[in-house]
Amino acid sequence: MKQPAPRSPDASAPEAHANAPSRPSPPSSSATTAVHPKARVPDAFGEAPTILYMPGDGPAPAPGAARGPASGAAPPGASGAPGAPRVVAAAPGDRSVIDDVTLRMPPRAGAPGAEPEDLTLKMPARPGRATEPEDRTLKMPARPARPADEDDAPTVKAEPKASHADLEAEATENRPQDFKASVRAFFKRHHKKLWWLHTAYALGLGAFVVTFANKGFQHARFLAISVSVAWLLVLLFFRLFGTGARQDFATAWRGARLRFLVMTYVLKNLYQGMLFFLLPFYWKSASLDAPNRWFVLLLGACAVLSTLDLVFDRVLMRWKTLASVFYGVTLFACLNLVIPALLPDTRTLYTLLSAALVSVLGFCTLHLPFGALWSRMGVVILAVASAAGVGLAYGSRELIPPVPMHLSSAAVGPSILPDGRLAMSVTSLHFSVIRELRAVTDVVVPGGDGDRLLHVWRHEGREVLRAPEETLRVPGPEGTVRLKSQLVGGNLPRKLAGRWTVDVETEDGQLVGRTSFEVTE
Repeated sequence: MKQPAPRSPDASAPEAHANAPSRPSPPSSSATTAVHPKARVPDAFGEAPTILYMPGDGPAPAPGAARGPASGAAPPGASGAPGAPRVVAAAPGDRSVIDDVTLRMPPRAGAPGAEPEDLTLKMPARPGRATEPEDRTLKMPARPARPADEDDAPTVKAEPKASHADLEAEATENRPQDFKASVRAFFKRHHKKLWWLHTAYALGLGAFVVTFANKGFQHARFLAISVSVAWLLVLLFFRLFGTGARQDFATAWRGARLRFLVMTYVLKNLYQGMLFFLLPFYWKSASLDAPNRWFVLLLGACAVLSTLDLVFDRVLMRWKTLASVFYGVTLFACLNLVIPALLPDTRTLYTLLSAALVSVLGFCTLHLPFGALWSRMGVVILAVASAAGVGLAYGSRELIPPVPMHLSSAAVGPSILPDGRLAMSVTSLHFSVIRELRAVTDVVVPGGDGDRLLHVWRHEGREVLRAPEETLRVPGPEGTVRLKSQLVGGNLPRKLAGRWTVDVETEDGQLVGRTSFEVTE
């Protein structure tokens, strides 16, 4: 049952003052009606007040008995000692009596020797009801029974929040896509496979270029345009995108990524065209059992690398040093073929040294600013680098095939026809039939006859005869130099068995071609 809220102790109510019993006074003062002071909270939140007695539950007084201290009747437990709580009881059925609640207040802080103070809370009068006792118990609705193992705290299971990327992907999937969006999604899913497909296409294009190169040497002059454009693109590429860790096209803005892909695509096509065009000429000028085969293998590796899009873009073109070395090797190989095409009858050694000088200058311009090239220190660096490059090319000339010259035919036999050809060519013969040995070679010189050639006979790697061109050259087909040499009489060593080779070399020591045969016992 809801009870009315109690009034404040200092509230003024006529009916409350008319029926309320007076508060007992201390022994030193007369018994008067207590003035209810305003309750204070003890300083510093000290001791809390104590409820001593809740009246209204004791036995009813006799009819006509006075209520209050004048009646002289006190409930059990009441005491007349000073400071004792005042207790007023009323009959349970008499609801016109105002119940008093007595609180004992603790001594106030800061007042030495003070005694506890009693305050009486006046309850408002209630209308009369039946004499049946009042049930003051608060009735709470019964809660439904829960399992014993169930946790008192509620468990809330929340669904995980979708990220922004998931929401965007879901919205993209639900959105109707047009043809352009479908193509973009297809390339995004299969871009690596498409790059490898483009690699296969590049290899096929290289094979076509090789076939085209075999048609004639006159197209080699166009390589000068390709190497010039490639130099300009490489120079511009690293000026725009930087090198090493600073180069990050993948996270750059869309325009930067587009420029990156366009420039690398053009460079790859230029390199593929140049390198696959060079391969046939170097292949024909090299000998597989000679040291100059390594340069051909290097060019072949560069040609294949230019077709691997992912490796070319993410490794080769990421570091300026790698890209500069790659360009320098390609430039050097191209100039060895371009200079004879532009300047026929040029000596091979001069072509080799000129190609090395230009390649070193091209390499330096990719690393040094243009302003530094004209300073004193820049001139010194260029001079030292050029001298080192030219000296390296001269020292390793035996490793470089003398393109575009190559052997079209070479053989050794025991006799020769009136037109200068061999009656028969042999690769193996018995030493007992050897009276003389003759060698005939045809050297194709599409870049002109700028070198003097000679035959070098070797037995088991030891030089036996070196015959100059003046004594060897005979008339041959147009565009070729036919050389003929022989070993007779005293030029033959005592022991003939073993491996023999006849090399065609330039006067500077570059190997043009080789033929070999075996003498058995």
